[in-house]
Amino acid sequence: MKLSESDIRTILRAADDIIGQGGRSLLAKILKGSREKKVLQYELDQCPAYGCFHSAKLQDVIDKIDWMIDYDFLDIEYSGKLPMVVFTERGWQIESDQRADELLSEWNQWVAEGRQSPDMGYLKDRNRQMILLFIEKVRETQDRKYISYLQEWEKIDYKKVRAEIRATIKALEANDPINQEVVQKRKESIKEALEGSAPQDLLLKCWECGKRFTFTVGEQHFYKQKGFVHPKRCEECRDRRYG
Repeated sequence: MKLSESDIRTILRAADDIIGQGGRSLLAKILKGSREKKVLQYELDQCPAYGCFHSAKLQDVIDKIDWMIDYDFLDIEYSGKLPMVVFTERGWQIESDQRADELLSEWNQWVAEGRQSPDMGYLKDRNRQMILLFIEKVRETQDRKYISYLQEWEKIDYKKVRAEIRATIKALEANDPINQEVVQKRKESIKEALEGSAPQDLLLKCWECGKRFTFTVGEQHFYKQKGFVHPKRCEECRDRRYG
């Protein structure tokens, strides 16, 4: 099984609403469009990716999520005994780009509606990487229609973000050319990230006897699902130690 770019982006978007707070099962229910109490209680039915896989069987949705874990888009971290879905570096690279586009699309809608001086507090205390990327994308539009929103935002955010906002306002006012090389490089980086990283056997060194041993893909999957760290000893040393 290989997921399409659309499926990868959809699963990442759904995961964004429960990162570090929910596991594979809850993520699958969001994608399936479940009306379960917990989904509705936390307003997860408002997620843009809610119900995107409504026609698929729940187990098939879980299999897609497991593929995302195997191919290094998502990972599992344990909070006590509870397995929580988290982004890998690759997954967040794609999702932060996607969320920045989502924010820009929202501004476009506000402009079309003639919305004036909106409250920009919703942008404060968001992930810094994503926010700076959003500002960069606003600058790349070379469109002055965003200046009033940027000015409102500048009033309430932190020093580093304010500096980027001011620089972007000046660039839009001066109609500065954009760096096409930077834009192209980012697009290529996202395209590469979307390929994922196929799981492969790992060669580990036994802490006890010093021999190399193979940690198979299947074993890695099992250990990850259980929240175990990689084995420190080869099978023979483990059998001798615990057998």
